[in-house]
Amino acid sequence: MADKIADMQQNITTDLRLDSDLRPDFEKVHNLLPAVVVDTNTKEVLMVAYMNEESYERTLVTGETWFWSRSRQELWHKGGTSGNTQKVVRAALDCDKDTLLLEVIPNGPACHTGSRSCFFNEIKLKTNS
Repeated sequence: MADKIADMQQNITTDLRLDSDLRPDFEKVHNLLPAVVVDTNTKEVLMVAYMNEESYERTLVTGETWFWSRSRQELWHKGGTSGNTQKVVRAALDCDKDTLLLEVIPNGPACHTGSRSCFFNEIKLKTNS
């Protein structure tokens, strides 16, 4: 069964590589692609991170999220150290092909603080009442 899944992942990756219409436009934003990561079940935004071409390819091949760390200038496998991996179940490019939406099944919190989502700092808005 594992071999069959690996073959399917390879076929999907090959198809995406060959179909230039589905390739992200890495050149628009300094060879980086913003990736919005969403919990596939709750639709909660978990995090936003950046991908270069290598981390994008690794994500497609492995089925887990890989990013480019702008501060450390290196590839980053989400959960590689903590175990809080993210299994990708759906990926979609926006209309300009310069932002990626990833729906994932999270295995633990997304944020380095231990929070489920990185978006917990709520800004109180003034109302026009």
